[in-house]
Amino acid sequence: MRGAGEAPPPRSPWAAILATAGAAAGLVAGLMFLTGEWGVLLLLGSFAPSALIVFAYPDSPFAQPRNVVLGHLIGSASGLAAAHLLPGHGWAAALAVGVAIGLMKAARAVHPPACSNPLIVGALLAPAPWSFLLFPTLAGAAAIVAAGLLYHNLRRPAPWPRYWL
Repeated sequence: MRGAGEAPPPRSPWAAILATAGAAAGLVAGLMFLTGEWGVLLLLGSFAPSALIVFAYPDSPFAQPRNVVLGHLIGSASGLAAAHLLPGHGWAAALAVGVAIGLMKAARAVHPPACSNPLIVGALLAPAPWSFLLFPTLAGAAAIVAAGLLYHNLRRPAPWPRYWL
């Protein structure tokens, strides 16, 4: 409980901090704009922390496209299944979180922000329609990956992603 006594990691350079913040804000603004223009939901609250991981920690397994897309799909599908199969049961969303975590681990596609999707879909929006898997889940996760591809491959010498499948 005392911890290892290590120092926190060093701060990123200010240029990287500002670029990351700007990229995340631009992504969210773009999704908000397209939501209004197209009249289809492209935003989930879990997309903001996804942007943080993809833009600020691109070498993390959690930031890889496989994890972003499959993690969000698994999280939303778990929440939808719980909401539709166990309607009106408050514990169903909690069960869906556990199922989502287990499925993400089994699929080797863990993406921590997507663990909130079962709560969003299964408790806050219950019952969301099954089309929620396409809009906003898949479309938004794909937009995060596309933005990450542009951001990293235009800004840094190391390739991104580290792996696709």
